[in-house]
Amino acid sequence: MKILGFRSKKNWKMFLASLVYGFIALFIIIAIIDPSSEEVAGDVEAKDPIAKVEEEATEEVEEPVVEETPEEPKVEDSLTVSQKNAIRKAEDYLDYTAFSKSGLVEQLEYEGFSNEEATFASENIEVNWREQAVLKAEDYLNYSAFSRSGLIDQLLYDGHSQEDANYAVDQVGL
Repeated sequence: MKILGFRSKKNWKMFLASLVYGFIALFIIIAIIDPSSEEVAGDVEAKDPIAKVEEEATEEVEEPVVEETPEEPKVEDSLTVSQKNAIRKAEDYLDYTAFSKSGLVEQLEYEGFSNEEATFASENIEVNWREQAVLKAEDYLNYSAFSRSGLIDQLLYDGHSQEDANYAVDQVGL
């Protein structure tokens, strides 16, 4: 039985076959030895990163001495679960699309929050309502054509103030 690549006795075929067989042998040896194993590499920490983090966490670290001053209770600590959820949902909506303050309250009410919770959320999040009007105007112009007065009317319909609607239309170039 002759080995493939050596049957014809041509030098270039034997050379090519030797390279292929060499690579195959190398891959088999690497697979058997596996240099990433703990025994060969000798690096147990690389194999178990959780143990390394736990070990580092248990090491003693001197913390600087800080004088404790009595702090006022944070507003977040006094919120009800519903208020916290309403705020979180409001922020989620504003991350997704632009709203007017009244439009956000209506959306939160649609989601099942009471008017009080929805209003509380809209009043207790960090948001620039004027910038929201600009973003909404840009959204409208991305999918439809508007005249200046038409876009202002649409923004007013959405619950933006007259001042915010005028500002937004100016910002988008109408």
